[in-house]
Amino acid sequence: MTCTRHALRSSLLVASLLLAGCASPHPSTPQDPYESFNRSMYAFNDKADRWVIKPAAQGYRAITPGPFRTAVSNFFDNFKDVYSAANNLLQAEPEKAVNDIMRVALNSTFGLFGLIDIATPAGLKNNKTSLGDTFAHWGWKNSNYLVLPFFGPSTVRDGLGLGVSLGINGPEHLVYHNSNEAIAFYGMYGVNTRARYLDFDDSLATAAIDPYTYMRDGFLQLRAKQLGLPNPTQSDDVNIDELVNAPSAASAPAGEAAPAAVDGSHPEASAAAHAAASAAQ
Repeated sequence: MTCTRHALRSSLLVASLLLAGCASPHPSTPQDPYESFNRSMYAFNDKADRWVIKPAAQGYRAITPGPFRTAVSNFFDNFKDVYSAANNLLQAEPEKAVNDIMRVALNSTFGLFGLIDIATPAGLKNNKTSLGDTFAHWGWKNSNYLVLPFFGPSTVRDGLGLGVSLGINGPEHLVYHNSNEAIAFYGMYGVNTRARYLDFDDSLATAAIDPYTYMRDGFLQLRAKQLGLPNPTQSDDVNIDELVNAPSAASAPAGEAAPAAVDGSHPEASAAAHAAASAAQ
């Protein structure tokens, strides 16, 4: 049963990687050879967000206080630190890995199972990294742009890393034990993440004539900056420093923690990724 759940969770991502294997005949940029597929998936994600994800996030935000949403964000962020520790070890960064392990230990105990972030005020750095980052560290520096269903902007490298991460028996299985509980777990994660980006909704629509291109270039620039690579696009429309710095505590709603940086490997509501690429990530 567990193996079946793992396969179902990662099958959508694997299918996307396979479908994107046929390059578009005339891509508008070398980094986006699957543009035809990506635009179709972008349109699908946009409709899913407009009719399902965003209304759910608006309702969730309306009925829950800011401290509750912050606690939920901290809870899921604690799981990310577990994956981050493993990937820092794979990247030969033992000091960062120990830092991540200490964050998990401190927040899981004194932080009430991760609901309260005690580690950051205590001076333990937030070194989030992902399997996609690990692949880049091993030499897979450049990767084609790929839009994933529901997860939004990604690359082939990061999409593969996400699929592997979803397919393994991770620490989140301490929380859920069957398919219905897994749906509730990831549903809460997606809705809570989407609610954190509601204030940035208008930025993508008003930023450019073609929101798809704007989002793509912003995401590729952001990932390149995170990985220490040169800017892979020629667009001057996106200020990468604004992309990285926009979701600060000052921008977030009162009582709510600032969103974590994009890592390219964890489930994100599509619209949250839109906001991250265009004005927030």
